[in-house]
Parts: sequence; C-alpha cells; structure tokens
Amino acid sequence: MEKQPGLLRRNPHTLNTWMAQELYSLRMQRSIEKMERDKMEEESNQGKRKLRVCVATCNRADYSKLAPIMFGIKSQPDDFELEVVVLGSHLIDDYGNTFRMIEQDDFDIGSKLHTIVRGEDEAAMVESVGLALVKLPDVLQRLRPDILVVHGDRFDALALATAAALMNIRILHLEGGEVSGTIDDSIRHAISKLAHYHACCTHMAEQHLIAMCEDHSRILLAGCPSYDKLLLTHQREDYMDIIKSWLGDKVQDRDYIVALQHPVTTDIQHSIKIYGLMLDALLSFNKRTLILFPNIDAGSKEMVRVMRKKGIEQHPNFRAVKHIPFEQFIQLVCHAGCMIGNSSCGVREAGAFGTPVINLGTRQTGRETGENVLHVRDADTQNKIHHALELQFGKRYPCSKIYGDGNAVPRFLKFLRSIDLDEPLQKTFCFPPVKDAISQDIDHILETQSALAVDLGGTNLRVAIVCNRGKIVKKYTETNPKTFEDRMHLLLKMCKDAMRDAVHINCRILGVGISTGGRVDPQEGVVLHSTKLIQEWSSVDLRTPVSDALHLPVWVDNDGNCAALAERKFGHGKGVENFTTIITGTGIGGGIIHHNELVHGSTFCAAELGHIMVSLEGPECSCGGRGCIEAYASGMALQREAKRLHDEDLLKVDGMDLKLSEPITAAHLINAARMGNSRADAIMHKASTALGVGIVNILHMVNPSMVILSGVLASYYHAPVQRIISEKALFSAQSVKVVTSDLEEPALLGAASMVLDYATRRIY
Repeated sequence: MEKQPGLLRRNPHTLNTWMAQELYSLRMQRSIEKMERDKMEEESNQGKRKLRVCVATCNRADYSKLAPIMFGIKSQPDDFELEVVVLGSHLIDDYGNTFRMIEQDDFDIGSKLHTIVRGEDEAAMVESVGLALVKLPDVLQRLRPDILVVHGDRFDALALATAAALMNIRILHLEGGEVSGTIDDSIRHAISKLAHYHACCTHMAEQHLIAMCEDHSRILLAGCPSYDKLLLTHQREDYMDIIKSWLGDKVQDRDYIVALQHPVTTDIQHSIKIYGLMLDALLSFNKRTLILFPNIDAGSKEMVRVMRKKGIEQHPNFRAVKHIPFEQFIQLVCHAGCMIGNSSCGVREAGAFGTPVINLGTRQTGRETGENVLHVRDADTQNKIHHALELQFGKRYPCSKIYGDGNAVPRFLKFLRSIDLDEPLQKTFCFPPVKDAISQDIDHILETQSALAVDLGGTNLRVAIVCNRGKIVKKYTETNPKTFEDRMHLLLKMCKDAMRDAVHINCRILGVGISTGGRVDPQEGVVLHSTKLIQEWSSVDLRTPVSDALHLPVWVDNDGNCAALAERKFGHGKGVENFTTIITGTGIGGGIIHHNELVHGSTFCAAELGHIMVSLEGPECSCGGRGCIEAYASGMALQREAKRLHDEDLLKVDGMDLKLSEPITAAHLINAARMGNSRADAIMHKASTALGVGIVNILHMVNPSMVILSGVLASYYHAPVQRIISEKALFSAQSVKVVTSDLEEPALLGAASMVLDYATRRIY
C-alpha cells in the first residue's frame, strides 16, 4: 500500500527520501509486469482490434464531464476497452473522497494515484505536478492505452498530458480552445499543444484551436458531454425532494441561491476579498443559500477561513457542503432563484436551464455566456454584489445551448472510431493562413451550422432544417391545427423530430426562428394580435414554451418581416442598404429594410403594407377597414371576385378548362384575364393599380432603392407595378428597381436568418 501523500508537508528531506523509495518499488515491479504486458499484446492481436482508451479524472468537476463519455465507451465493449485512472483531489478526505462516486457508477478504477501535496498554495501545486509525474510513467506503461483522454485546464491534467506526450501515447484533450481569466488559460493551451486530438464545446473554441495552428481535421466540435446528462435528467419529478434534502423542508422552488466561488491563483488576495464581500452580500440578502467549498487551488484554505470566521456553517440561512452528486447538483442549479460566484458551471451548465447567474471577478473573463449571466467585473463592494442579487434573483431566461445540445457523446464515440492508429504519432501544425470560420462539411469532424425554421401559416405548419448557406436540408409539413393546444403540441413534436434528424445529417442546430402571421413583439417573442387566418393566436408567448422544450434560443417575427430578412441574407437584398419586400399571397404583407436594419415601429406594426389604404370607399378588408391594398390585390380578394363572376356565369371563356368539381381560385381569374375575359381583366387591372399605388406611397415615405415582389402572385404583378411607378411616382422615385424574388421559401429562410444572424456568442 502507498503512504498517504495527502499528509505530506514540504520537508525537502522527507519528500526526497519518500520519492526515492517509491521509484525503487516501482522499478522492481516492471520486470514482473513485462510478461503480463506481452501476454496482453498477444491477445489484442487476435481477432478484432479494440481501441484501448484510458480516461483520467482528477476532481469532481472534470468527472461530471468525463462520466457520460465513460458510460458511452463502456456501453460498446466490441469497439473499446476502457481503463480508468483516478488522481488529484478525488482521493482527499477534505474534498469528499469523490472517487467513491466513480465506484458507485460501477466503473473499475485501474489505478488510484495520491498526487496532492497539501498546502493549498502555489508551491504545493508545483510539487503536486512533480509527484504526479513521478507516479504516472509506471501506470501508463502498465496500461499501454492507445488514447489517453484528458479534460480541461487543471494542473493535474497538465501532468497527465506531459507524461503521455513524452511516452508517445496519443492524447485527446476535452474542452480545449476556451478562454478564462486565470492560470488555467495557460495550462489549458499548453495541454492543447501536447494533445494529438481535440474535442471542443463551442464554435469559438474550435476557431481558437485552429488559430493556435492545430490541425482542423483533428478537431471535433462535439459540445460539452455534461449536457448529454443534464438535458436528459434535469426535469425530474422528485426535484423538490432533492432540494429539501439539501436545504430543508421550508425551501421553495426558485427561492434559494447556489453559491460557488473558487480562488483566482494569479491574484489570490483579491479573490479572497471578493469571497468575503460575496458572503456579506448573501447574509444581507437573507435568502436560503447552498454554498459549496472552493476547489483545491492555491488560496482555498484562506477562503474557507473567511467562511468560518463569518459563521456561515452555523448560520440558519446557509448550508455549506464539500460535494454534491452531479445529478442532484443539476436539480439544485436548475431550480435555483440565482447562482452566484465564479464557477464555470455558472457560465456553462446553468445557461441550459435559463437560471440567472451572477459572475464575480475575472476567473471567467473571456468565456462565452448566454444572456442569463450578469457579470460583476469589479466586485469591490458589498452593495454592488447585493444590487446584482436584486437584479437577478427570481428571473428566468431563455435556455441556451452555447455549450452543447445533448448529443456530444455520440459524436465523441464516432470521432474515436475514426482515429487511425497507423497515422504518424508526431504532431503537425497548420500555420497561417487560418481556415475559414465557416465549419467545413467534413464527415464526423465538423458539422454544418444550421437553424430550425418554423412557418406558421393560415393553412400549413412547416418546419425546416436550414444550413448557413440558405439551403433547406430537410422540410416537414403538416396541416395547421385550429386550436392553440393542438397547434403547440404539433409544433413541438415537429421541432423535436427535426432536431433528432439533424444529428444524423451532420447539422448543428443553433436556435429556432419562427415566422407567423399577425403583429409580433420580437423582443419578447409574443404574438400580440393575429389575422383571422390563424385562429386562437393572439397574446401568445411563443418563445418561452419552445425554448423550454428544446433548450435552444428562439426568435419570433411577422412573416412579412421574415421575407425581408430572407432577401437581405440570401436574395436580391443582399448588400442593398434600403429595400422593401412585398409578399403577394393569401394576404398582402411585407417588410422594410432601412440602413441595413429591419423596421418594426413603436408598436410593431410597421410594414403592414397590405393595409395601406388606396381608396376611401373600397371593398371591406379582413382588418375591418375599407380600401386596403389587401382588399383589392390579395389572393383572397381575387378568389372572392373569381367566385362572384363564376356565380354569375361570367368567368369561363372559350378554351378555358374549368371542371365542375374544381374549387374556384385566384388562378382562374388570372387565367380568364389572360384569355381575353374583359371583366376578369378589369378586376386584375384594378388589383394591379391598387398594389402599384400602394407601392408608390411606400416609395414616397421610405424611399428604398429596390422593391422585391415575393409570393405566388409576384410574377403577375411585376410588369404592372413597374409601369404604375413610372407613371405615378415622383421623378426621383421613378427609377427604383422592381424585381421578383428568386427565393422559393422566403418565410422559412427569413426565420432561419434570424437564428443565423443573431445566434452570436456574447463575450465578456
């Protein structure tokens, strides 16, 4: 049995003597183990070659990321052979002896290495790295893994990567390329340079690795593996039992705080000060609080002293704990009124639930965050932190998937299978020029950045997977139900089906864009008032239920505005600063782009182009008014006139094929006009004139340089509208260009463009 180095103090003579004894003992074992290794090699050469994967875990935090991968590897014994190495704070009593949770998960731990030299200061961290480097060679020689999986940015992980690189063992580094505000940054990037393969969590991290000259073909954009577990298990029915077991029977859902603050090793004294201010603010805020002990970094001992000096462990509002199982921690974070501190969990996992987070200090500087995170850069007063608590506590934000979508492990396993062990071990670096920021469509390595687009029309409900180049990869169409409940149920089902299919066709869904009829508040994602075409569709919050169900950011806008956005990104409006899009379909709608921005108006009814009045005594419109463009030129208006002529037996002309059972539509009126029916031609002339006059009014109000006609009637109206503009517009507006849209699905493409344009990463 080993001695307990956790009890060591830095006596140079004692430490050197003990290391010498350890080295002697380890070397004596190697001759005995050589025969065992030869036997293992002989067995491995018989039959199918399994990939021997060693996963090394150092602490409770990295195990939460590695455990889903370990379960995935273990579930496929025909392809992989799993070895588990445990070291670091897993084996320290003061940090909960968290190696036990690995055993409880039914993993066989091949080696337990006591590598921590106590002291919790900078020198102890260095000595711990040295001690790990003394012990690791024997373990790695005995296990002889094909791949060593190393996570993150801890000093223990640096020792693992250093030992494996010097022993010519391939390294797969998880969560490389990210940015934060401590010495962890330097350690993380150092491990990335030693690693042969990379599994990163975000598109930006991927780009950082490419900028660091890593080979893009050896980078997997997988997402965070912990999301695979937390997105599946966070909505447990027994969540209140878990909350009460940690915080007492009187606590309520979303009425408590989770606090987790770690030392910043590059500025220990300042981080201790912030910790004290955070505790003071929490005491004055007077809410039930679950506070976790800091990690083992330099400065943690002093932080614990501050906590005990303030009596936190005895205070009735606080529960101080060293460790919480990950599945239970998920429930506690998901249902918290707020999370505070500087843990990466706050900027990563908490975003998946929309939990409000207050990030204190500089430890997470540079991390990509969702809108749920409020940064307190200079947390230098108790009042500032208290004010942040007042702003954040009890709020709820849209769920964010910046760091994962719940499908990281299947991608990771697919990537492992693709590793060619016959490739040269020596790394090669890809020096500038850097690869383009758009993900390349390389099988199982890079995925296509895509959006889930939804079009809620009067007749059909459509969902599509749209890639960043505007291609509709897959489309789903169903009849739009008449009731709100049925419509929402079908919408969520179609979206979930599309998300499941997206994984198999190599598309990474960034968010959901919804195009719908009616007046929409895009800031809140609410349909304020709908047209008569869509029933039970007023005062409807679309963003919240869709975001909660899919764990994705959601954008919502009017279908006319979406058509304009589609033209701006994919159509004739690309590169045009000022243009107007007119939709000519069942109704008349549109959108206005002014100085490259979509115009919504103060009450979100700008660009209701179909309801521009062109006559005081015209026909009644669906809006309740009279003389609107829509009452003359929409598909419904033309269909109404076609039925009137048909009822009077004035629609059909010689040569016109009209079956008795065939429903009368606007197409019959247009066809009759083209075949010489004078009454049909007069109706179409009036409709074209109404639309043209309305567009002239638009030209005189917003003065666009281009008018784009979209929809099923666009080709018919194109020539008459251009003629009316030349006849009736002011001279300076007569030269405006009128074009017909080339986009087949403007509503879907516009919905997708909201995601592709605005699903950007916020950087602190």
